[in-house]
Amino acid sequence: MPKARDIVQRVKVMKTLPNIAVRLTRMISDDSSSLQEFEEVIRLDPTLVLRLLKIVNSPFYALSTEVESIAEAVAFLGMDNLRNMIVMDIFKHIINAAPSDSGFSRTNLWRHSAAVGVTSQMISERVFETKGEDAFLCGLIHDIGLIIEDQVVPEQFMNAFSACTGGEEDIMRQEDAMIGSNHTRVGWLIARDWRLPLAVQEGIRDHHAAHIKADPGSITGVVRIGEYLVNRMDLTPFPGKVSPLPQNLLDHMHSQIRDYKAIAADLPEILEKADEVFGLDE
Repeated sequence: MPKARDIVQRVKVMKTLPNIAVRLTRMISDDSSSLQEFEEVIRLDPTLVLRLLKIVNSPFYALSTEVESIAEAVAFLGMDNLRNMIVMDIFKHIINAAPSDSGFSRTNLWRHSAAVGVTSQMISERVFETKGEDAFLCGLIHDIGLIIEDQVVPEQFMNAFSACTGGEEDIMRQEDAMIGSNHTRVGWLIARDWRLPLAVQEGIRDHHAAHIKADPGSITGVVRIGEYLVNRMDLTPFPGKVSPLPQNLLDHMHSQIRDYKAIAADLPEILEKADEVFGLDE
């Protein structure tokens, strides 16, 4: 995939990715990193410190006492949630750095991505009774390749985006034809470079892969179902398009229809609450 690698390398050269945040994601994958080392690195980015404390003290977590130090915030969140918050911060940074004259809506992409992250975590925890942090992370950045393509190869990306918006054309087919790669490959390489969990890397790479029969309980399966539910709420970066769900995942949803109806009923309120915390800085 030389084209995908070229796109990722070019976005690094453009200095779009905040170095401290990327360094932290790599540290989290290293079990030898200490809490003191995390605190020292986080302090290097005052903006990151403020966002960390803002998120921990937000109504989303509803703490009884205010957290005032980095050490307290990290201890409360835990490594997985800290990683997710940092990756979220990187994603926001990339989106905010996108050209303002682009015809691609960064706001729609962010709302879609945040919604898929929250929904995937709900599915993982409610339906499969497993920890949902990795599902949230994968759902959050499954489409990160789109905004990177929009920055690095904007003309080719907009041609692909325009060709599939509101029609029957497939975005990945258009990306492959006009860019020489697609957002799943770009996102997979980014996740691998950040040393994110293997299941998260695979979920990003395979979330559109029609030839892969994903297990419903896998990160890939959960994110595909999460995106399907979110798109049906019209929270999509591609207006008017809802990608079909593989038959085995549809069969699974039908077998657990009561759980999924409850999730769908709860989603609007939960997403509204999450938007207050995870909303894109306008």
